[in-house]
Amino acid sequence: MSYTVDGRQHFESSGEKNRRRAQQKLDVRRAEIAQGRFDLLKRSPALGEWSKEYLERVSHDNTRRRYSSSRENLIAFFTEERLLSHVSVARINEFIRTRRGEKVNAATISRDLQFLVQILKQAERERYIGRSPFGLGKFRQNESKERRKPHILNEAEETRLLAVASPRLRLLITLGVDSGMRTGEMLALRWEDIDIGAGVIQITRSKTQSGIRAIPVSARCRAELLGWRKLVEPQFSEWLFPQFENRRNPLMKAGRKAWKNTLKKAGITYFPIYNLRHTFASRMTAAGVASLTVSQLLGHSSSQIVPRYAQVLDANRIEAVKKLELSRQAVVLEEPIAQANGVDNPTRH
Repeated sequence: MSYTVDGRQHFESSGEKNRRRAQQKLDVRRAEIAQGRFDLLKRSPALGEWSKEYLERVSHDNTRRRYSSSRENLIAFFTEERLLSHVSVARINEFIRTRRGEKVNAATISRDLQFLVQILKQAERERYIGRSPFGLGKFRQNESKERRKPHILNEAEETRLLAVASPRLRLLITLGVDSGMRTGEMLALRWEDIDIGAGVIQITRSKTQSGIRAIPVSARCRAELLGWRKLVEPQFSEWLFPQFENRRNPLMKAGRKAWKNTLKKAGITYFPIYNLRHTFASRMTAAGVASLTVSQLLGHSSSQIVPRYAQVLDANRIEAVKKLELSRQAVVLEEPIAQANGVDNPTRH
């Protein structure tokens, strides 16, 4: 097809073998030009260059680190020189098959695809490609079966954990379980964000816009905050969790190693501290709180993700059946003893 835009002639393949259909496409193109709706595509950039520029626009450190890892995986397969316009549905499906053949779990592949979605969508918005291949095909990963279930802290484990935790870690645990904040959100808190009297924490820095929110503080959180304020005066640092230079002071440590050692002391199998957020969501759901409210407290834009966090219902059901079984076993054990003592049925007394 040949047409003129802004006084310059352009050529484009119609992609048709039938002359009549090709003529119809040319007529559509000329109509778009006449109505000012046709926008010529810019020269397609290479995947390596474009993905690097996109990363520079990402403000959140954790998101940038995760995207950087996905970028490396994508470039290893597609190469840096691959033009965005040449990233097709077929090549994406081949990427998925290759990664699955390398025994990479579905969650990792989904994260890589999510980054690819973002950079191609941006390229589409800026007219470097006509349409993202993700708008033409579906690339679903059955990651739910492979995703490791988070550890939901029960009351007994929580008691043991708080008993051996340092003051700094104790506050992090309490905030995580009672507020559902992300670990990064807790570590980014300033004293000015906390109104202990009113019982409200303002999240002003978060991973997403939905994460900017106000969280009510439980009575237990308020007590922990007051105790922590006595140890760390706000005049010393504006941060709720300042970075202490004295690494020898075990009361102030709350890094990954300290978390791992504290779990070990409490006799709990290791799990990431982020799972405390799952514990909060699960307990809220078990208490009958609406999914929309839970999602707002978690800082999610949608309530659809809440079921992924709230798994305590299944845990409660399992625990209930276990208690029933233990009760039944206790009755079975007591009956012979009761009969020997001349009691007909111990459960009736």
